[in-house]
Amino acid sequence: MPISGTLADAVADRAGTRPRPLAALPEFDSVDVTEPTAPVHVRVYRPRGLTGPLPATLWLHGGGFVLGNVDHVHQAAAQAAAYASAVVVAVGYRLAPEHPYPAGLEDSYAALEWLAAEAKALGVDADRLGVAGASSGAALATGVALLARDRGGPPLVFQHLATPALDDRLETASMRTLTDAPIWNRGLALESWRLYLGGAAASAYSAPARAEDLAGLPPAYISTAGLDPLRDEGILYGLRLAQAGVPVELHNFPGFYHAFGGPDLPSEQQRIAIEHLAALKRGLWP
Repeated sequence: MPISGTLADAVADRAGTRPRPLAALPEFDSVDVTEPTAPVHVRVYRPRGLTGPLPATLWLHGGGFVLGNVDHVHQAAAQAAAYASAVVVAVGYRLAPEHPYPAGLEDSYAALEWLAAEAKALGVDADRLGVAGASSGAALATGVALLARDRGGPPLVFQHLATPALDDRLETASMRTLTDAPIWNRGLALESWRLYLGGAAASAYSAPARAEDLAGLPPAYISTAGLDPLRDEGILYGLRLAQAGVPVELHNFPGFYHAFGGPDLPSEQQRIAIEHLAALKRGLWP
């Protein structure tokens, strides 16, 4: 998301932001739920007219770990549910700096456990669960996949990661050369990780690029933008997944900035959006 000034400024502004009206979605059954164990706010989208248990995915919003909520991904989550013929669960995880790591990640993992436990009531196939996220949301999605593997949690069939932020060390070539890129840059990345970690040391779960063992993770689709400072950490993570024996589809879109902002090329933007949706459907309906 475009940010002017600093993330700290944006955090200060968000308290006074008035909720924007949400688009009516007559094709969906949408319900807000507070998961009782954590508690975590989730919004569940299920396309109407589809029978039988459907696959489902968590939908973890971006925002540098400090911005965003389920309202900001309202239409995107509904569109994903429609295209993939799946249940989509948008997660309102706690934000830094008020709630630094591991709050947001543990909220996201609690939402996965809730989804698995309530699968029958939600009309979900518990054997076809995925995680999806963009930017910092992709970091959380990746962390959830690692936690599910290491804690013996709900098995995942897919992880969908768009322009992922995965490495707090910020040492890749793209992060060192694309320092002043639009939308997202090195300065914002430094601030984002500082606020998210809250002074704690990074781990494989907070910054998944640090994970030494990637074997046993679910198949992945990873997309990166050629002019994004985060480009190389997504590409390198995809290569490491492949080397660990994890099926991975990796697509770098040259000429685009973070979150696929860039030249005003509606046809190209549409092509990227359709590919992302198609990849989600393939991953949830293997």
